[in-house]
Amino acid sequence: MQLKKVTFMMGKLVGDLQALLRPIPVVLGPYEEQLGLYYIDFVPEFSKLNKLLHSFDSEGIPLNRPYVDVEGVGLHYYPISIGQYALALWNNYIHRGESTDGFMRIAQWFEKTAVVDEILGAYWLTEVPKPEYRLYRPWKSAFAQSRGISVLLRTWQHTGRDEYFHLASLALRPFLYDISEGGVSVDRARGKTFYEEYAADVPTRVLDGHIFSLFGLFDYMRATRTLGISEHAQARDLFYEGVEGLLIQLEEHYDMGWWLRYNRCALEGYPNDDPCTVGYLKLITAQLRILHAMTDDERLLRWHRRIKSYLRPHHILKMYVMKYKALKALNRL
Repeated sequence: MQLKKVTFMMGKLVGDLQALLRPIPVVLGPYEEQLGLYYIDFVPEFSKLNKLLHSFDSEGIPLNRPYVDVEGVGLHYYPISIGQYALALWNNYIHRGESTDGFMRIAQWFEKTAVVDEILGAYWLTEVPKPEYRLYRPWKSAFAQSRGISVLLRTWQHTGRDEYFHLASLALRPFLYDISEGGVSVDRARGKTFYEEYAADVPTRVLDGHIFSLFGLFDYMRATRTLGISEHAQARDLFYEGVEGLLIQLEEHYDMGWWLRYNRCALEGYPNDDPCTVGYLKLITAQLRILHAMTDDERLLRWHRRIKSYLRPHHILKMYVMKYKALKALNRL
C-alpha cells in the first residue's frame, strides 16, 4: 500500500507540473438569462477532465475509481465528477451541435438519485469515504449541489420540463443550513459564509470547492432573473454572502503571502498549512477571474492578479516541501 501511495503521488506531481503549461479556458460572459457554456469550458475527454474518472455504467453514467488512500471501495458514483462530465457534454453541444443524449442521461440520473427532504430540500449523497476528513458516512457537498443545479437548469431550459426546474430550486435549500443542521454551509453566523465541498462533522473549507459552489448559485440567479420568484432573491443572497465570505477568508486565512492554502480544516491534528498544488492555484486564479466577470467587484480582480503572481519557481519548490509534510502528517504518503 505504501508503494502504491508513493507511485500515485509521484504521478500527481508530474501532472501538477504539467499544469503550468496548460491554460484553463474560461467563459467571461455575456451572462444572459439563457444558460449557455459553463464558466470553465471543459472538454469531454476523461483523461483531461479528472484522472479518477474510469468508465461508464450501462446507462452511460461516469464511474470514478477510488482515491489511493481509500480501501475496500471499487468503482463508484461521484456526483461532482458526473456533473462535470455533463457540463463538458453540454459545452460540446453548444460548440459543435453534437447530440444532447449523454447530457440528458446524466440529467435524469440527477433527477433519480436526488434525496428530497421536507426541510433540507433536495441533495445528492456521495458514498465513498474521505479518510483525511474522517468522513466515512455518505456525505453532502455544496459542490455537488452546484453541479446538480447547473445541469438541471440547463436541462429545464433545453426541454421546457418544469420538474427539472423544481428540483434545482429544492437544491438551493441545503445552502441555507449549517453542516451541524444537515446543510452544506459554515461560518454564516460569523459573517464569513463558506460552502463545504465535503460536509463533514467539522468544517473542512476547501477553497476551490467553495468557489465552484458559487457558480451554481449564479446560474440560478441568471436563469430566474425575470421570473419574480422568491428563490431568485434567495440564490442572489446566498451567492453574494459566499463572495463576501471568500474575500474575508482569503485575506484572513488562505493567503500565505507567497502561496495559498488548499483548505482550512478544523479537525484536531490536521496540518495548519496544507498548500494548494500548482494545478489548484491556477484553477483558483481562473475562478477568481470568472467571479470578477460575474460581479464586477474589483477586489476579486486584485486577488486574481496577486495569486497569479505567486507562480514562481522558488515558491513552487517551497510549496512542494510543505505539501510533502502535510501529506505525511495525513498518512497519505
